Amino acid sequence: MDIDTPLPLLGGLTPARFMQRHWQKKPLLVRQAIPGLRPLVDRAGLFALAARDDVESRLVVQPPAGGGRRSSAPGWQMRQGPLARRALPPLATPGWTLLVQGMDLHDDRVHELLRQFRFVPDARLDDLMISYATDRGGVGPHFDSYDVFLLQAQGRRRWRIGRQKDLTLREGMPLKILANFEPEQEFVLEPGDMLYLPPRYAHDGIAEGECQTYSIGFRAPARGELARELLQRAADDAPDAVGDALYRDPAQPAVSAPGAIPAALHGFARAALQAVLEEPKALERALGEYLTEPKASVWFEPAPGSRGSGALVLDRRTRMMHDAHHVFINGESYLASGRDATLMRQLADTRQLAARQVARASEGARSLLQGWCEAGWLHAVQE
Repeated sequence: MDIDTPLPLLGGLTPARFMQRHWQKKPLLVRQAIPGLRPLVDRAGLFALAARDDVESRLVVQPPAGGGRRSSAPGWQMRQGPLARRALPPLATPGWTLLVQGMDLHDDRVHELLRQFRFVPDARLDDLMISYATDRGGVGPHFDSYDVFLLQAQGRRRWRIGRQKDLTLREGMPLKILANFEPEQEFVLEPGDMLYLPPRYAHDGIAEGECQTYSIGFRAPARGELARELLQRAADDAPDAVGDALYRDPAQPAVSAPGAIPAALHGFARAALQAVLEEPKALERALGEYLTEPKASVWFEPAPGSRGSGALVLDRRTRMMHDAHHVFINGESYLASGRDATLMRQLADTRQLAARQVARASEGARSLLQGWCEAGWLHAVQE
């Protein structure tokens, strides 16, 4: 992607300028970011996906107008999928929302739309969620811990947003709804319009009639989560990294406090852990494998006999990245150097290779591509 070319998607800003001026800093409203946009998945198709076991979905039903805490009317309700059509309220019933997560994993058109946002690293780009709502539907005033683009695909939605300092949540709710929402701005988005919000920017979207909103979300791993994942992966390689030398203490004196852990054993343990972390490229390898690990609901259809030659394209569910020394794909890592490394990094960046590029690969690289084809991670296509 040319990061210095102005994009209608970003209101005429270049990706470079958008990242500099708005990313994690301030909102951006873009009218007709995608002119003439229509739903990529119709209502019936969305409902069918919500009924599947391998698709993450939620139904949110908000209280009827006028129903408050002291009212006998039911409060906010949320139900996790799978959601059969009979589990959804009638279309004429106002105030309910169906959220279908990871739509880019299930539809090629949605996947192609998500690719337009690859001016942000794939390591941060997460998924595209479709929010279908009947009139007055929404999920209440809330904030996200990550950046989000809110793209209107059908109907109208009224957004109220604000730089919320009080992040107190209402108690006893199935959703994380702000207790004291204080909006500062208000916009009505129509098909093709888009609103970008930085992390922790409070927002509340209310459907005006039947509508679909596409939410492009991003990964923001917590430091503790990341440390746990990396240490677990590094631990798998620990025997190879530090060897199997046993602890020895020929100078250990007799002790009068046998419950105390010897200082030398503390040092032995610390040195063992440090040796794992200092192994060349160990953390880089663990991070790349973690970032490309497919989601739990993702599975690939093996394709025996598929050709790893000719033009190739990554499956929409495949996650592929690279660093200075490795290529990572679907949780696996490969050391990469030379011409083959350049080819594999291009595959990660563009998600496809022309036949002439594949033809220049070494026999080992073509064998690897063949294996990925047979696993369903990569597909042969006609040029």
